[in-house]
Amino acid sequence: MIEAGVRAVVLDIEGTTGSADHVHEVLFPYARARLADWLVAHRDEPAWREILHETQVLASNRELDEHGVRATLAAWSDQDVKAPPLKRIQGLIWAEGYAAGTLSGHVYPDVPAALRRWRAAGVECHIYSSGSAAAQLNWFRHSGRGDLSRYLTRYFDLENAGGKRDPDAYRTISRTLRVPPRHTLFASDVREELDAAASADWQTVAVRRPGDPRGSTVPGHPTLRDLTGLDLHLPTP
Repeated sequence: MIEAGVRAVVLDIEGTTGSADHVHEVLFPYARARLADWLVAHRDEPAWREILHETQVLASNRELDEHGVRATLAAWSDQDVKAPPLKRIQGLIWAEGYAAGTLSGHVYPDVPAALRRWRAAGVECHIYSSGSAAAQLNWFRHSGRGDLSRYLTRYFDLENAGGKRDPDAYRTISRTLRVPPRHTLFASDVREELDAAASADWQTVAVRRPGDPRGSTVPGHPTLRDLTGLDLHLPTP
């Protein structure tokens, strides 16, 4: 069970605070359809050059031109590869969609109240997702339930923390937050991520939304159906 003394909560997005279906059925296709146009529209800009270089390095092919980079990014998108340059360009494309009002971030109905409740208790709230930090911010700033970014402090991704199944990523986050691991709680729907956080001495809670085909429990971790009953309190002085 959750111990007393949580000072920071770190939340996953897909399947935990927002719908994975929204990501796979709305956001991914939206960015996939606009990869070529984005690369043309932003040609030779700093972000364009950085994405091309990062893709060349990750693909181990320094000869890739813009056409080859576009094809590589498209293939990674189709395969749902957790590649930093793909996550970055997706975030940039989504940012334009959010700004235009054609996209909004999905959050479950219990999430806003949970964020407000934890903030009122003095617990800092953060996000950790494989999507870029900028995309995470836009998701919550432009959520279908209003601007929730006011309740969130930091956003962690593959570039500033590392892979979510690597215990060292959680140690990196602990150093950044300057919160002892045992006073940090991670909530996710993925067992391997929760196992990695637990290996870094974090507290964990699994969230399995009703209808999840993987079942309603996650072995080794207390499991909730939503965030309604997750009450967190500061450690006693």
